[in-house]
Amino acid sequence: MDMDRERPRLSRRWILKGAALAAVPYALLPEPQAGASGSVDYPPAEWTPASTSNYTASGRPGTYAIDRVIIHVTQETYANTLAIFQNPEKQVTAHYVVRSADGHVAQCVRESDIAWHAGNWSYNTRSVGIEHEGWVDQPSYFTNALYEQSAKLTASICDRYGIPKDREHIIGHYQVPGTDHTDPGPNWDWVRYIRLVNFA
Repeated sequence: MDMDRERPRLSRRWILKGAALAAVPYALLPEPQAGASGSVDYPPAEWTPASTSNYTASGRPGTYAIDRVIIHVTQETYANTLAIFQNPEKQVTAHYVVRSADGHVAQCVRESDIAWHAGNWSYNTRSVGIEHEGWVDQPSYFTNALYEQSAKLTASICDRYGIPKDREHIIGHYQVPGTDHTDPGPNWDWVRYIRLVNFA
């Protein structure tokens, strides 16, 4: 073998083909999925985004302080609630939805954005809204799993924003000024819930 022989020069075409082949594996990788733990504010939650027509983009807590958690009951099934939040004509959403059967949590709106859940703009700007699957007159929907997982979520929100874990700052939808809603209703066990939040 002649060691003095000049090494073959690589043509531009050969280099481009090589670069294209090297890029193929990256092109075949799936896109990162919504719902990855990095895309939610509460890591156990599943990202299930609402229509952008159903909330106000914001930069909370920089734009508005967050000092309340508002507890709702959906008056719908879990699946129907998510479908409503994804329908741009509905003009309603909450930050989270908790499923009755197992306490599974879906996040629909980032906490930095303003969900349209309270029926009062001032309360929307300063709160995180949590919907709970069920009906106010059907206490069987308020399962142990729902209470426990919701309490963990609420405790996490309170810890992140320095919200006191009491009934003055964790309120029902019925307590929002100007609302005609009654949720979470008389079957919601507030004593139990606040205790769970404080021990979460």
